[in-house]
Amino acid sequence: MIHVIASILVKAGKADEFLEMFKANVPSVKAEPGCIAYMPTIDVDAGLPPQDLDPDRVVIIEKWESLDALHAHLKAPHMLAYRERTRDLVEKTVLNVLQEA
Repeated sequence: MIHVIASILVKAGKADEFLEMFKANVPSVKAEPGCIAYMPTIDVDAGLPPQDLDPDRVVIIEKWESLDALHAHLKAPHMLAYRERTRDLVEKTVLNVLQEA
Protein backbone atom coordinates (compact mmCIF):
# COMPACT_ATOMS: atom_id res chain seq x y z
CA MET A 1 0.00 0.00 0.00
CA ILE A 2 1.17 3.50 -0.84
CA HIS A 3 0.41 6.48 1.40
CA VAL A 4 0.54 10.04 0.11
CA ILE A 5 0.61 13.22 2.17
CA ALA A 6 0.23 16.27 -0.07
CA SER A 7 0.63 19.54 1.80
CA ILE A 8 -0.80 22.35 -0.29
CA LEU A 9 -0.21 25.98 0.61
CA VAL A 10 -2.95 28.06 -1.00
CA LYS A 11 -2.89 31.79 -1.53
CA ALA A 12 -3.95 33.79 1.53
CA GLY A 13 -7.68 33.61 2.15
CA LYS A 14 -8.30 31.13 -0.69
CA ALA A 15 -8.61 27.89 1.30
CA ASP A 16 -12.42 27.76 1.12
CA GLU A 17 -12.41 28.31 -2.64
CA PHE A 18 -9.72 25.67 -3.09
CA LEU A 19 -11.57 23.16 -0.89
CA GLU A 20 -14.79 23.64 -2.84
CA MET A 21 -13.00 22.74 -6.09
CA PHE A 22 -11.12 19.89 -4.43
CA LYS A 23 -14.24 18.32 -2.92
CA ALA A 24 -16.04 18.48 -6.28
CA ASN A 25 -13.28 16.24 -7.68
CA VAL A 26 -13.23 13.70 -4.82
CA PRO A 27 -15.96 11.36 -6.18
CA SER A 28 -14.06 10.96 -9.47
CA VAL A 29 -10.85 10.16 -7.61
CA LYS A 30 -12.50 7.65 -5.27
CA ALA A 31 -13.90 5.86 -8.34
CA GLU A 32 -10.38 5.31 -9.73
CA PRO A 33 -8.98 1.78 -9.66
CA GLY A 34 -6.63 1.38 -6.71
CA CYS A 35 -7.90 4.33 -4.66
CA ILE A 36 -8.39 3.30 -1.03
CA ALA A 37 -8.71 6.74 0.60
CA TYR A 38 -8.60 10.36 -0.56
CA MET A 39 -9.50 13.24 1.73
CA PRO A 40 -8.66 16.87 2.38
CA THR A 41 -7.79 17.95 5.91
CA ILE A 42 -7.14 21.30 7.58
CA ASP A 43 -5.32 22.26 10.75
CA VAL A 44 -7.16 22.05 14.06
CA ASP A 45 -5.76 23.67 17.17
CA ALA A 46 -5.25 20.74 19.53
CA GLY A 47 -3.13 22.68 21.99
CA LEU A 48 -0.25 20.29 21.42
CA PRO A 49 3.12 21.98 21.04
CA PRO A 50 5.01 22.25 18.73
CA GLN A 51 1.96 22.38 16.50
CA ASP A 52 2.35 24.48 13.33
CA LEU A 53 -1.07 25.94 12.46
CA ASP A 54 -1.67 27.52 9.06
CA PRO A 55 -5.17 28.51 7.83
CA ASP A 56 -3.84 28.55 4.26
CA ARG A 57 -2.63 24.93 4.29
CA VAL A 58 -4.71 22.00 3.08
CA VAL A 59 -3.24 18.54 3.61
CA ILE A 60 -4.49 15.75 1.38
CA ILE A 61 -4.29 12.25 2.81
CA GLU A 62 -4.33 9.47 0.23
CA LYS A 63 -3.97 5.69 0.18
CA TRP A 64 -3.36 3.75 -3.03
CA GLU A 65 -3.06 0.03 -3.70
CA SER A 66 0.16 0.54 -5.67
CA LEU A 67 2.53 3.06 -7.24
CA ASP A 68 0.99 2.17 -10.62
CA ALA A 69 -2.44 3.24 -9.33
CA LEU A 70 -0.95 6.51 -8.02
CA HIS A 71 0.75 7.22 -11.34
CA ALA A 72 -2.50 6.52 -13.24
CA HIS A 73 -4.32 8.89 -10.86
CA LEU A 74 -1.93 11.73 -11.65
CA LYS A 75 -2.63 11.31 -15.39
CA ALA A 76 -6.42 10.95 -15.11
CA PRO A 77 -8.36 13.53 -17.18
CA HIS A 78 -10.28 14.80 -14.14
CA MET A 79 -6.98 15.40 -12.32
CA LEU A 80 -5.50 17.32 -15.23
CA ALA A 81 -8.65 19.49 -15.33
CA TYR A 82 -8.61 19.94 -11.52
CA ARG A 83 -4.98 21.10 -11.55
CA GLU A 84 -5.79 23.60 -14.28
CA ARG A 85 -8.79 24.96 -12.31
CA THR A 86 -6.84 25.34 -9.07
CA ARG A 87 -3.52 26.48 -10.54
CA ASP A 88 -4.03 30.16 -9.63
CA LEU A 89 -5.00 29.30 -6.03
CA VAL A 90 -1.91 27.26 -5.12
CA GLU A 91 1.33 28.78 -3.85
CA LYS A 92 3.27 25.57 -3.19
CA THR A 93 2.80 21.82 -2.93
CA VAL A 94 4.97 19.43 -0.93
CA LEU A 95 4.42 15.76 -1.69
CA ASN A 96 5.43 12.82 0.51
CA VAL A 97 4.95 9.35 -0.97
CA LEU A 98 5.37 6.64 1.67
CA GLN A 99 5.18 2.92 2.20
CA GLU A 100 5.02 0.91 5.37
CA ALA A 101 8.43 0.19 6.88
